[in-house]
Amino acid sequence: MLVELRARQLGVIADLTLVLGPGMTAITGETGAGKTLVVEAIDLLVGGRADPGAVRAGATEAVVEGRFLASGAPSGTAGAGDPSGTAERVLRRVVPATGRSRAQVDGLMATASELSDLGRALVDLHGQHAHQSLLHPATQRAALDSFGRVDLAPLLAARRHLGDLDAVLAELGGDERARAREIDLLRHQVAELGAAAVAGPDEDAALAGEEDRLGDAEAHRQAAAAGHGLLSDDAGALDAVGLAVAALQGRAPLAQPEERLRGVAAELADVAAELRDAAESLESDPARLAAIRERRQLLVDLRRKYGATLAEVLGYADEAAERLRHLEQLEARASGLDAERAAAADALAAAADVVRRQRQAAAPNLAAAVQGRLAELAMARVVLGVDVQGEDGSEVTIQLAANPGEPAAPLSKVASGGELARTMLALRLALTGVTHPAGSRSGEQPDPSVPTLVFDEVDAGIGGEAALAVGRSLAALSRDHQVLVVTHLPQVAAFADCQVVVEKREVAGRTIATVSVARGEDRVRELARMLSGQPDAGPARAHAEELLRDAARLRAPEEGVA
Repeated sequence: MLVELRARQLGVIADLTLVLGPGMTAITGETGAGKTLVVEAIDLLVGGRADPGAVRAGATEAVVEGRFLASGAPSGTAGAGDPSGTAERVLRRVVPATGRSRAQVDGLMATASELSDLGRALVDLHGQHAHQSLLHPATQRAALDSFGRVDLAPLLAARRHLGDLDAVLAELGGDERARAREIDLLRHQVAELGAAAVAGPDEDAALAGEEDRLGDAEAHRQAAAAGHGLLSDDAGALDAVGLAVAALQGRAPLAQPEERLRGVAAELADVAAELRDAAESLESDPARLAAIRERRQLLVDLRRKYGATLAEVLGYADEAAERLRHLEQLEARASGLDAERAAAADALAAAADVVRRQRQAAAPNLAAAVQGRLAELAMARVVLGVDVQGEDGSEVTIQLAANPGEPAAPLSKVASGGELARTMLALRLALTGVTHPAGSRSGEQPDPSVPTLVFDEVDAGIGGEAALAVGRSLAALSRDHQVLVVTHLPQVAAFADCQVVVEKREVAGRTIATVSVARGEDRVRELARMLSGQPDAGPARAHAEELLRDAARLRAPEEGVA
């Protein structure tokens, strides 16, 4: 419920504060006085389009603030709910003459989108403005479900159950086909890695050394033989060192060099023997060389697929084997879940079919109920239909043929501001199934979880009995909602619990709009002005008093309004 509205520097509004209560409030005044600006201020407050042209001439910015009572504690804001669950929300919108608009929720900065999301829960505005929930497919679907008492619980439960099963199956490796593909792939990889039997992370380095030896075995053998000959042949290195040892033998001053030469001789003898063995053992082995090269290519292929190094390949082999064991262990459980999922999908389809049939059955009844209300609101020639499409009937479209002979089209494409406002009023009345006396309250506040309803142009093009019907319907609706209506018709205004008058005045050479609450004699004068343009004319005043009496009688509990 909107309890306080303040607007500054908005059009002809210099500084306006409006305190609102429950029930029905009529906003009246001369044409051009600024009544629609009050609605535009509310529209801005709940995320409507910010037009810099609406800023009062000479001002740098327009500011609109609103204080609401809403159901539930604020989420992520500075507000706090009371023990009853009702919370106070404060919205603020600043529209500069140049630049982007700014928004605040409960004193914290917010985007226009966030303001709009919250605004849709707080205000339902119907008329010439864009903020109209009836144009949203979700609202039309919810209206049909509410009217037809469509039981969505089985459908929602079936969707949750299927979602839960899909989540479990995803943890198990996806659906049956996905698991089968992964198991086949893992089996192939584990078999390939097992058959490769990688000896260790250093196997390739060892094979590279062996390949080098075998790849040039003859040259290696010849080099070993040549080395052996240079050391062991006559006049070779061993003979030369032996002659040197003999020359130094027995000479005490040369004992140390002699000892070192003896060591060299022994080392050369060892090397010569090793070279002899190598020359005798190094032989070409083309088959072994081919096998090594084939093995090394296999290791290259494994690294390309499973890791940059053999250590990584071995690590992947362990991981793949473990994953394969895990999936194979889960296969029995998963097969049972697959069967359960298939049953859940069938249950969802069945529940969707039930909901679709319920919606299709309720659609003509809702259309008839709303059309009946529209007839009372001077739209008797309008044809309204409710189209239901989709597997679960979720594609709900309210269609309207505003003129005889014209095909029905979605409401958003064919309805004018006044037609849309009255259609919303008719829909609200059909949904609430109002059977209690209009406006007869027991002093309770409207449910804060129900948005404030704002109607502009709802009385466009009507008068007489139709105007009385609109007023009576709005008053009936205000039992469960806070209703704000901008009206030119005294028959409508007379049904209001509170009448707010917007007037233009000239102050210091500037035109400004002011608001005041009309009570008692002031209200009679305002209704008389609306009737004849002469607030003090005797017949008009008498008619105004009669309107108020008739409205009070029609709102009385003993009368009962359908």
